[in-house]
Amino acid sequence: MGKAKHYNLIRAGLSDCLPNIWRFSLSLSGNPNIADDLTQATCLRALEKAAQFNKDGPFIGWALAICRSIWLNELRASSIRKMGGLDTANATDLIDPRENTEVNIFARQVYASILSLPEAQRSTVELVYVQEFTYSEAAQIMDVPIGTVMSRLSSARKTLATLKEDPIKSLKAKR
Repeated sequence: MGKAKHYNLIRAGLSDCLPNIWRFSLSLSGNPNIADDLTQATCLRALEKAAQFNKDGPFIGWALAICRSIWLNELRASSIRKMGGLDTANATDLIDPRENTEVNIFARQVYASILSLPEAQRSTVELVYVQEFTYSEAAQIMDVPIGTVMSRLSSARKTLATLKEDPIKSLKAKR
């Protein structure tokens, strides 16, 4: 396949997967502004590396692996973890604006709880539960053994287990 065809294939794939890349970027960074920058860097790198994409493989997995690689490089270069925490996005940035108030309240609780998870668990939850990758695909994207994916999800489930309560009841209890 020629260079121009690869480039056009990548552009089309990026257009289709941009929301997925941004959500994964947000799960890595916990900050919508950083997620914007990370998404842009991912798109740029994917276009630069268009010739490396294997058209027989899933585009989204390739793009998310690029995203994760950029994020890890940024962490190594800027020591972002030593800045004193993450600025979190507004729950309204990701929540579907439905009229069902109970659903929105519960969605905000879930969102806040997921953002409180450690980065490794947060990104694993994003890939498996939100973007619906298999454990094997998530392991490949994150370049970890499948057992690590399973362990991270187990730990995240334990942390998030408190959400099984009635969301309205737990909201009233906090008042």
